[in-house]
Amino acid sequence: MTTTKIKFKPPAAMSYFAPNGEDTIELSIVMPCLNEAETLATCIAKAQASLRERGVRGEVIVADNGSTDGSQTIAAEMGARVVSVQAKGYGNALLGGIAEARGTYVIVGDADDSYDFSEVGPFIEQLRLGHELVMGNRFKGHIKRGAMPALHRYLGNPLLSGIGQLFFHSPCGDFHCGLRGFRRDVMTRLNLQTAGMEFASEMVVKASLHRLRIVEVPITLSPDGRSRPPHLRSWRDGWRHLRFLLLYSPSWLFLYPGMLLMLLGLLIGVWLLPGPRIINGIIFDVHTLLYAAMAIVIGFQSVIFAAFTKIFAINEGLLPEAPRMRRLFRRITLEVH
Repeated sequence: MTTTKIKFKPPAAMSYFAPNGEDTIELSIVMPCLNEAETLATCIAKAQASLRERGVRGEVIVADNGSTDGSQTIAAEMGARVVSVQAKGYGNALLGGIAEARGTYVIVGDADDSYDFSEVGPFIEQLRLGHELVMGNRFKGHIKRGAMPALHRYLGNPLLSGIGQLFFHSPCGDFHCGLRGFRRDVMTRLNLQTAGMEFASEMVVKASLHRLRIVEVPITLSPDGRSRPPHLRSWRDGWRHLRFLLLYSPSWLFLYPGMLLMLLGLLIGVWLLPGPRIINGIIFDVHTLLYAAMAIVIGFQSVIFAAFTKIFAINEGLLPEAPRMRRLFRRITLEVH
């Protein structure tokens, strides 16, 4: 992915560099942007005011993903640093902005004015306390009327966040909150790479798998200030999030279903060993026994596939190394010395 910066001279009031020219930025606020001219100036102004009020040396970065409404000019005139990201997608825009960030900490948030950048104070405090990922939680805070569709509020977000907590033992109750902060160096090592909206899940999943220090802070979600529909597509992006969660959990996708299938097949096979069984006039005989045997074989194959999938994911750097699997391979090897 290639990123180029639009050069401009920021206003003197927005300079965050020490007189000797050394980069002393503590915080970078990154906003992905695709045609956000209606709300971008408001978001930048709030972010800049928050930095000034807290005495934080920081910068505001607008990661532009191909806007055609003059968003780049607005951002530059407001004193933000504009990064042009050619590869399309929410994840690509954030990756491009984060790559250009110079702060020790990074806070990302949407540029549609649904998140209040005046609320970054608790994020900064938690990052300074040593947390590596600070997630906003809209459900612990306040969701204003009309800010979140009922489908997202009562089904989509709770369901997907619940699955994420179950699969990855994550402490996050709001996987898809767009306002979050993290240590830039730590997050860079996670090798984030998804291009679309599922980037939000990837960050939380990998942070949970690598046992980063994660904490949540309550925030307020407001209706976005745009006159056009949002970029988010409920069913398409919801499926992409669910698919991502399943692909990053070989145990829940293959191992546990395979073990359940093996157990059912074994129990039915043992039940039929003495001879045919009749329940409510229905005869369970050799054909049922055949299906039970098939269930055992398919379940076993699924368990083996789960192991191979996890080994491949670890070798490719998609999943962190598993200590138990490493100890197992020390004892079981195809090579003899």
